[in-house]
Amino acid sequence: MTVQYQFPDNFWWGSATSATQIEGAAFEEGKGMNIWDYWYETEPDRFFDGIGPETTSDFYRQYKEDIQRMKDIGHNSFRFSISWSRLIPGGRGEVNAQAVDFYNRVINELLKHDIEPFVNLYHFDMPKELQDIGGFENRQVVLWYEAYASVCFELFGDRVKKWFTFNEPIVPVEGGYLYDFHYPNIVDAKKAFQVAYHTMLASALAIRAYRRLDGQDGQIGIILNLTPSYPRSQHPADVKAAHTADLFFNRSFLDPAVLGEFPQDLVEILREHDHLPVVEQEDLTVIKENTVDLLGVNYYQPRRVKAKEHTPNPDSPFMPEWFFDPYEMPGRKMNPYRGWEIYEKGIYDIMINLRDNYGNIDSFISENGMGVQDEERFLKDGRIEDDYRIDFIKGHLTWLHRAIEEGCHAKGYHLWTFMDNWSWMNAYKNRYGFYSVNLHTKERTPKKSAYWMKEVAKHNGF
Repeated sequence: MTVQYQFPDNFWWGSATSATQIEGAAFEEGKGMNIWDYWYETEPDRFFDGIGPETTSDFYRQYKEDIQRMKDIGHNSFRFSISWSRLIPGGRGEVNAQAVDFYNRVINELLKHDIEPFVNLYHFDMPKELQDIGGFENRQVVLWYEAYASVCFELFGDRVKKWFTFNEPIVPVEGGYLYDFHYPNIVDAKKAFQVAYHTMLASALAIRAYRRLDGQDGQIGIILNLTPSYPRSQHPADVKAAHTADLFFNRSFLDPAVLGEFPQDLVEILREHDHLPVVEQEDLTVIKENTVDLLGVNYYQPRRVKAKEHTPNPDSPFMPEWFFDPYEMPGRKMNPYRGWEIYEKGIYDIMINLRDNYGNIDSFISENGMGVQDEERFLKDGRIEDDYRIDFIKGHLTWLHRAIEEGCHAKGYHLWTFMDNWSWMNAYKNRYGFYSVNLHTKERTPKKSAYWMKEVAKHNGF
């Protein structure tokens, strides 16, 4: 391979996934029920092809072979999550010894293969019993999350040196409390903003707990899906619309995580519409004093917006879209399977923003990927020829490389995902992995992109 784009030494090459999406064994070895187990049990028709999280990709049984496969394609790092409901069934109280044993084995197996474990504490999977009392609407759940995080640090922190408090914390807010694509399927912006606020408080409390423990010499951060907001034009009304979208969907979490405070413009909007969350004064000090060491950036698509064309219905539920309309730019490049625009330069724009406005915090691409439906169409001689995925990764890495050349502290690139996994309501509709998974046999087969990534990791560039 001729290397045109050389990445810095010790760059993190790997992939990311989450417990509910790959583990399976949803009701085995003492695991409690989470909201996905429950929602699938009650409304299976809302999941693509009626497939739920019970078995998913069976990482729980095949983790050793899977970690060997990661090594085979050049991974030096891998992000996964711990299932709160597996480790502490019900979300509080006694720790499940079988879960401790499982996560210890996974961590030790990764280290044996020189793959650094990046461990995320929460990936959309609230224990059912805690959601029954409001989930993150309830301040008490914030404290139980802090206790759960502390247990994880004490059990695994001697070997895990990269911790993340939350993955995409805005998604349970959007899905569960605004747009009806996550349980508990509530449409109530006031509750949504309370959940968002409590999530950031929980993150800060976990960071504080980590730093107070003896012997914890790693980094702790958060993973945010940053979706740049681009205005249709430079007309002041369009620019304002993009600024407001950015406040709601990016800065609502990015500012408190990295800068330790919420954007004043957003606070004013929520105050004006009587949607401010309930805040206790000492919370803001906790958030201010416990910012992240490291930022994971998930990037899939841009957000393009324009000024509102019509006044919102005053009787409709309060929504961020009261302040902007989506805009479909003519000629945009699309992933037709997912309905998402492909805009590689977005990754560069995010990094430059972090460099210029967020202290050039250490960051990495913690997710980027291309979901494609019916990938068997591209099967040739027993292998999926996913050149479209290779092109997608190349395009994004090219812009990431440019950002690094211009001084951005980007430390790595993780694809979503290592092998095809269960994607919430979409189940296995869109495939994202380096390895395909046969849903009936659970057999894994490397795609063309797996071989390509092996060369990239080997040469630390392409």
